[in-house]
Amino acid sequence: MKIQSPAFAPEKEIPQKYTCEGENISPPLEFSGVPANTKSLVLIVEDPDAPGNFIHWLVFNIEPQTKKVREADVPDGGMLGLNDFGKTTYKGPCPPSGTHRYFFKLFALNDKLPLPENASYKEVFDTMQEKLLDAACIYATYTRKTPPSP
Repeated sequence: MKIQSPAFAPEKEIPQKYTCEGENISPPLEFSGVPANTKSLVLIVEDPDAPGNFIHWLVFNIEPQTKKVREADVPDGGMLGLNDFGKTTYKGPCPPSGTHRYFFKLFALNDKLPLPENASYKEVFDTMQEKLLDAACIYATYTRKTPPSP
């Protein structure tokens, strides 16, 4: 299974457009090689360089036949979980200092998750463990161009 973005190369910088210093919209994504017996997909965008592994976007129960996610769009059938901003929307990279890595993780599951919208990362992560068929990941980086406001 593979996840990629036409907006940025793996291990390179995410364009400012997709960050807090730009339009703060989700980048386009492409999925391939999803196992045939997949019943749903989970997408997690996280920053492991932030204290506590900061979650920027959490989408679950995505339709398994999804191949592309348009810029600033929710994947087909996706239900939105809570990110670490306390929101269900995508919130782009916004590191307080230094360069951070942002992981875009895709998980194929053998069932849908019986969770409501606004589910927490822990609920999604714990519930999907026994349903996991495959996983894919890419990461990109971002260094803030302007210092955060005091």
